[in-house]
Order: sequence, then structure tokens, then C-alpha cells
Amino acid sequence: MSDYDSVDRPADRWAIFCLAVVGPLLSNPPEPGELQTKLAELAQRSYKHPITGELWIVGLSTIERWYYKVRKKQARAVEALRRAVRKDAGTHPSLTEEVRAVIQQQYRDHRRWSYLLHWDNLKARAKKHPALGEIPSYPTVRRYMRSAGLIKKKRWRRPDTAGAQQAEARREKLETRSYESATVNGLFHLDFHEGSRSVLQPDGSLATVDCFAMLDDRSRYVCHAQWYLQEETQTLVHGVQQGLQKAGLPWKLMSDRGGAMNGEYIAGLERLGIEVCKTLGYSPHQNGKQESFWGQIEGRLLAMLEGRRNLTLDLLNEATLAWVEYEYNRKFHSELGCTPLERFVEGPYVGRECPASNELRLAFKIEKRRTQRTTDGTISLHGRRFEIPSRFRHVQRIHVRYARWDLTSVDMVDEQTGATLAPLYPLDKVANGDGVRKTMEPLPDGMLATTDQPPSDEIAPLLEELMERAKATGLPPAYVPHCPARREDAAASGSPKQEDKE
Repeated sequence: MSDYDSVDRPADRWAIFCLAVVGPLLSNPPEPGELQTKLAELAQRSYKHPITGELWIVGLSTIERWYYKVRKKQARAVEALRRAVRKDAGTHPSLTEEVRAVIQQQYRDHRRWSYLLHWDNLKARAKKHPALGEIPSYPTVRRYMRSAGLIKKKRWRRPDTAGAQQAEARREKLETRSYESATVNGLFHLDFHEGSRSVLQPDGSLATVDCFAMLDDRSRYVCHAQWYLQEETQTLVHGVQQGLQKAGLPWKLMSDRGGAMNGEYIAGLERLGIEVCKTLGYSPHQNGKQESFWGQIEGRLLAMLEGRRNLTLDLLNEATLAWVEYEYNRKFHSELGCTPLERFVEGPYVGRECPASNELRLAFKIEKRRTQRTTDGTISLHGRRFEIPSRFRHVQRIHVRYARWDLTSVDMVDEQTGATLAPLYPLDKVANGDGVRKTMEPLPDGMLATTDQPPSDEIAPLLEELMERAKATGLPPAYVPHCPARREDAAASGSPKQEDKE
């Protein structure tokens, strides 16, 4: 190892080396007339090259030049001995303007090509167009592209979509910076990850599994991790509820825009007072702490299970929880300077107490509006009919709250306050077939129920007003009364009888 490995820039390495060579003349100045003798002694020694590390000898005149440079600028000795930067540094003189224009155009057309692929295509283009001249070496082309900001772009699964193009334009305009929450439970991250191992199911088939994980931003403490057979809203809510019960309620929760992150998940977080934060499209780096955790899952957890042949879902979850609790959360984190568990306990903690399990389940439900059928007092919900209590028979629009995967728990809620009014039960036609019917429940105060009293004998006020207006004109009613003739009157007037007509 070279003595100058701690210095990055070659120019600084040279300066420190030169100062070390003339150092004896500076720390112990020679007497008048002895300078040349001292320089000759230094020129006879062997020195370790600052770049290659090989032994070599420095000439007397070179040492003398270094000595006088330091004498002239003693306060800035290293700066005086540093090699001057070339005037053409960074200009790439071997690249002509024509070649640069071709490189830039080729990059605009193919931003996802590697540097080597760009260079190979440049050489092929030069064969067809000799006017471009000779193409410089690959390192030259690569240095030029890097210095000009022609960086290889990441290849997305669907790079031609509008979302991918908008994300790429945004990354080119806005800076990308690392961030961290100032408090514990200020921000949580969650995501799903498709594991590289399959699990054995009871029927003997193999199935891929997805790992759900939720962690705290400040401490990287994993609140909960669990494997599921598929990524959907039901499994997402199942994992989120366990994480909240273990670590408390955060103020913000960040996830990507996956298909499972909607419906009951969004409604539950809003009812619990948790701000929903979603990453921008095609921008997984915004959830980078969560993405980094998947590397630990694959590199350590699943690596230790690679010898297990018949890996079941139960065994995988048992191993995952043990690894998370007793290794990951308790292992020293180089960036934090402590373990995630210590950072989580250290705070500052701003979390809130998590509700009880039943209240938590009620929170993660969606709310829909249905029209009540007045004929039998039911509503339709996902192809099933539910009975509405008779005391709500006057309500036309029914607001219900439920989870799509559990129609055994459906609640009717108030439209204004969201308070639960009554549980709803599925329609049982067989039970209703016995002919026994309950008495109607009374309506709320201030509402009149249907009675058997006869209607009033009065004319409606509006019609009475219209009739008064018609009388006020002084004109008779605009109709001719019809008075059918009696048989006696018809006979007296000589009208022919029916039998005479026949």
C-alpha cells in the first residue's frame, strides 16, 4: 500500500511527496555554502513513487527547484509544489465538433445505451461516413459523455408511457436529495416485495409469496413484516393493523401507487388521522429506505433459508419475525451509529396510542351509498341483499360501511356524522317464508306514521284559491253541463223508438 493512499487527487499526492523530499532541508536548514552538498545527498537516495509505489531517484536540479518553491511560499508549501492543471483539461481536444454532435444526437435517440454501446456504434458510423475521421478511444468518449452529463438512463418496464416520461423530465429538472424524519413515528414506510423463494402449499403445489413490511423513517425500526400469498388490499390492511398495534399511530405513512393501496386502506388511515403519502410515479427512490430493506431480506434472511427444501408459509413467517426482531432491529446500523431499536427508543417520540383491535377493524372499511327498495326494505351490496330496520323505512339513501372481503359485518351509518346507526344483516328468504312478520318499529320523533283515519273533507287550499280567482272574473264556468234526456221526454217529442229503427 502506498503512503499516499489517503489522498485522492494525484496532484496533491505529488505535492506531499515533493514536500517530504525537501523536508530535511526545511526542518534543519543547511549552513551557508552547504546547500549543494545537502542536495547531492538527497539526490542519491531512493524514493517511493507517489502514484505507482515503485522506487526511483529524483535529480538534484529537481530537488533544488522544489526547495526554492517552498522557500518562496512557506505558508502555502503544498500549493506551491502542486502540479499545475493542464490548460486543455476537460476540453477533450481529440474529439472534433462533428464527433461531439454525433455523440449528442446518438444519446438523445438512445439514452439507455451503455457507454460501450455508444462507442461501438460511433465506430460503425465512422466506417460509413469517413468524414467523421478517426473515433477516439473508449475511455475518451466515456469521459466526455460523463463530463457533458450524458448519463445512462434507467430502463423502465414501460418506458414509453406518459408517466415514465414525466418522471424522467422531473428528475432532470429537480434535485434528488436524501431525507429523514426529525421524530420517531413522524413518518412510516410500507411496501410489498415479491420474494425469490416459493413456498410449499398444503396441496403440494408451489406458490410465490409477497413480503409486507412497515418501518419507521427516522430509526429504520421494522414495525411489522409478514409474507402473504398475494398482494391485495385485504392483506395490506391485515399487515398495517399489526404494525400500528406494535408501534403506535404515525402522523404520515408513505407507500407507492400499487393497486392494493386504495379503498379500505385509504379510508382507514384517514379515519385514524394518518396522512397518506404516495410516491410519484416511476420514482421508487422516494421510498428508498424501504427498498434498501428488501436487500437485507434477500441477502440475509432468504439466503439462510436456501437449504430448506420444503419451505412453508408458516415457517417462513416464523423465521422472518425472529430475524427482524433479534437481528435486524438489534444490529448496529452504520448510518445511524446505533441499532434501529435504540434509535426508536431514543426518540423524540410523537406517536399516538393505537385503538383497540375491534375499533381498528371498523376503521378500515369503505363507505358507499345505496337506494332502499321501498317494496321490501332492502338494499343491494355486491350482489347480496341486506335488510334495513323498519325504523329507517323512510330513508331513501342508505349509507353503509363495510370491508369488501367481509360482508358479515356491514353497518348503516349516519350521512352527516358517520356514526354507526345499526348493523345490517343479509336477507334470509327462507326464514321470511314462514309468514310471521314483526310489527313496524316507530318512526323517529316528529314523523307521522301511516294511519287508518279517513282523509279530510276539505278542499285543498291551492285549489280553493284557484276557484276563487275564477269566480272573481264574473264569468260562468266555461263548460256546458250535460243533461241526458229521459225516456218519457224522448217519447213526447216524437223520437223514433228503438224497435221502429230496426
